[in-house]
Amino acid sequence: MKRECFAGALASVLLTIPLAVDAQQAAKVWRIGWLGLDSSMQATRIVAFESGLRDLGYVEGKNIVIERRWAEGRFDRLPELASELVAAHVDVIVTASPPGVRAARQASSTIPIVMIAHEPVRMGFIDSLATPGGNITGIAFQDTELSEKRLDLFRQTIPGLSKLAILWNGVEGTDPKSLQSVEDAAKAIGLQVLSVEVREPQDFAKAIAAAKSWGAQGIVEMASPFITKNRKIFLDLLKANRLPATCEMRLYVAEGCLMTYSGNLDAMFRREAYFVDRILKGANPGDLAVEQPREFEFVINLKTAQELGLTLSPTLRLQATEVVP
Repeated sequence: MKRECFAGALASVLLTIPLAVDAQQAAKVWRIGWLGLDSSMQATRIVAFESGLRDLGYVEGKNIVIERRWAEGRFDRLPELASELVAAHVDVIVTASPPGVRAARQASSTIPIVMIAHEPVRMGFIDSLATPGGNITGIAFQDTELSEKRLDLFRQTIPGLSKLAILWNGVEGTDPKSLQSVEDAAKAIGLQVLSVEVREPQDFAKAIAAAKSWGAQGIVEMASPFITKNRKIFLDLLKANRLPATCEMRLYVAEGCLMTYSGNLDAMFRREAYFVDRILKGANPGDLAVEQPREFEFVINLKTAQELGLTLSPTLRLQATEVVP
């Protein structure tokens, strides 16, 4: 009788252990650090990220807290903001620019970092896409593949394109090897290339003037937080000089750039939630393979095309995922 009572009591205890563990996990409130470069530029991106989290069962105020830090375009503030997130004891840091990744990495070598970045292997953020190592994982753009497709579409849009200027920023943004990959891809299809660098806002006018004087028929804008921050200057100069350009992302096209071919950023920010979920469930970021974009967008600004006197062929329109009126 005593043996039966003991067995019954033991079974009851064993059954309650998983319930207690589940209750503890359910009660856990995770802290996610968001290290953003510019709130006006990335406002819709954090919405996409939060949507991805909700799909995985994370609700702010219930089981997660998002500590938001915005540099508002000031790269020099990123290290300070990253340190603030570390001091806030966040469980993971999410960021989406090379300067942001660099600042988060310098602030902590142990807190997991989920990134979106161009060529993170070449920038030294990770060991490889398959096995990133360290405390960083996420999504990576591979510039060579993007450049080849972007140039092919640009050449279809600009009849007789033979001379191409490449606008880049070497201080914070454009990786020199990424620049080289675009130059090589352009030369491989018979285009002459002129690279023009901008380091200060006043350099845009000089760069566009140099491109125009050289005889450039179009411009490729290389991904750069600096150029994005100063994009109004750049886009106004393009319009004044009647120069078509293929730009880094849809944001530029909505504001007047002729076209873009790029990874779908909203989709990538939603996908960042997957990495956060895996990490919060115990995965080591260094063991989570870095992914490449799964969705791409080819966007054309119809009004800009008309102002430039360009006729978009039916074939080109069919390839576009969106035509901005």
